[in-house]
Amino acid sequence: MKVSKGFPSSVSVIGLGYIGLPTATMFASRKVNVVGVDINQKAVDIINDGRIHIVEPELDILVHAVVTEGYLRATTKPEPADAFLIAVPTPFKNGHVPDLSYVEAAAKSIAPVLKAGDLVVLESTSPVGTTEKMASWLANARPDLKFPIPGVETPDVHVAYCPERVLPGQVVHELVVNDRIIGGLTAKCAELAAKVYEVFVEGQLVRTDARTAELCKLTENSFRDVNIAFANELSIICDRLGINVWELIKLANHHPRVNILKPGCGVGGHCIAVDPWFIVDSAPEEARMIRMAREINNDKPHVVLRWINEAVQSVVVSGKRIEDASIAILGLAFKPDIDDLRESPALGIAEKVVSTWSGDLLVVEPNIDELPASLGSATMVDLRTALNRADILVTLVAHREFAEISRNVRPGVIMVDAVGIRDVENDGSEIIAPWQEARRAIR
Repeated sequence: MKVSKGFPSSVSVIGLGYIGLPTATMFASRKVNVVGVDINQKAVDIINDGRIHIVEPELDILVHAVVTEGYLRATTKPEPADAFLIAVPTPFKNGHVPDLSYVEAAAKSIAPVLKAGDLVVLESTSPVGTTEKMASWLANARPDLKFPIPGVETPDVHVAYCPERVLPGQVVHELVVNDRIIGGLTAKCAELAAKVYEVFVEGQLVRTDARTAELCKLTENSFRDVNIAFANELSIICDRLGINVWELIKLANHHPRVNILKPGCGVGGHCIAVDPWFIVDSAPEEARMIRMAREINNDKPHVVLRWINEAVQSVVVSGKRIEDASIAILGLAFKPDIDDLRESPALGIAEKVVSTWSGDLLVVEPNIDELPASLGSATMVDLRTALNRADILVTLVAHREFAEISRNVRPGVIMVDAVGIRDVENDGSEIIAPWQEARRAIR
């Protein structure tokens, strides 16, 4: 297979979500003709209007520029290109079984427009062996072309795997500066993929085989999940022993080789809450620690709900009727300062409170315009309203807007703080952990 000097002169990105749209924009910003493909007509229309349908700093300015200059265009049907990047969801089904239907559908959708010399790269976080499956799906759909499957030594179309590894809120910057792991089904596949990413990536492009690259991405997120699970388990132990977990972690981190993360209300998002299960599914007997970390983090929302219930009991003991009391939930996103609610433990906690709480329920989420339908009986308010009305404040996400709310909490308000908003004061004085505060009120 010969590759022209100008390769790639055109790129097609399948899936224009939190990763696909920024990636397409990066190529377009380097004067490469990009066609973005998404089944969501509304998203396509918004992008073609030079706007964005997601929240990501700096992305709106870049999209407007590349659409105006004619380098980025969105559509619902794939078109011919030199390189195709697939960035579609890879969730799991019941029993944490990986769901590859989106990848399969994307592969079959581009098959009719493929030609000899093209490259197909899977970016979606995937179980080990998914890139090989994708090559087989393509081969079955286009028997007139050779793909890198067993028995084929010189494919017409090359296939590789290159997972994203960016932080929401910093995607534009990290797409450029972060190193990328590129796994080819052959060495030539990896080299061709590297040539594509060289268009905008300033970080190191590390070549390997596809299976290793797939497991590398899963390993990165599983490592973080295990570390978060340790912090979350510490918070539960401290609750049992009556110790301020925030102070404990701060003290332990004075050790030169200890860096414990902050606990939270669980783990969410499209990566860390999902990817470890792909390893468990592939090696169920061996992935014992990874499975346990997932179970600990999945259980943390139930612990937070118990803390909320204890706060409710303290309100009742104080003489206020439940129907007259008000709970304010601060934060729904799966992490601070973004609008992404996917797999969010905070949203799950809010949904549970909605289903059981008979009083007034207020929700503050500064990064979205309206509440999800699942929070039907809740009222979306701003932070000031929540601070003025709530008897119980529940902080589930450490958004920057919540950073100093403890200074404005009314006397007598109980604060269930799952993310450390009420930490140790600058002068070193201790603020009683909120669940302990609630318990002392009812004892």
